[in-house]
Amino acid sequence: MSAPHDDGSQTLTQLGRHVPAPSSPEEAVLERVPAPHQGRNYVVRFTVPEFTSLCPVTGQPDFAHIVIDYIPGEWIVESKSLKLYLTSFRNHGAFHEACSVQIATTLVERLYPVWLRIGAYWYPRGGMPIDVFWQTAPAPEGVWVPPQDVPGYRGRG
Repeated sequence: MSAPHDDGSQTLTQLGRHVPAPSSPEEAVLERVPAPHQGRNYVVRFTVPEFTSLCPVTGQPDFAHIVIDYIPGEWIVESKSLKLYLTSFRNHGAFHEACSVQIATTLVERLYPVWLRIGAYWYPRGGMPIDVFWQTAPAPEGVWVPPQDVPGYRGRG
């Protein structure tokens, strides 16, 4: 995937500043900076062991352990903005599948990575865990992509 022309001159608006948590994913701003090693395939991993959203039917909290792996193209995500974006789901009602794929596709639309995958390991509700996986394509050959190794628990095989 290639990014539209952007001179990288955007100003970071959140890093180093007090920024309140956005109230929804639509209000959150994902900021990016030029990738330091453009043209090299290396994997960046974000692990979010305490992700929270709301059930769209009951309003009860849902919890997940999310692992995002991506190979940058021209851009990397600024991590504070990613934390704020993920925090914005705390008041967002959506099914597990919707939250998981929305996170991944939003990152793809903003970063234009070479490759991206998400593993969203949702904790059981009603005795059944739901795991959601999505990726842009198979990982490029020759790239080391470690397993996600999310710890198992009763209910997940």
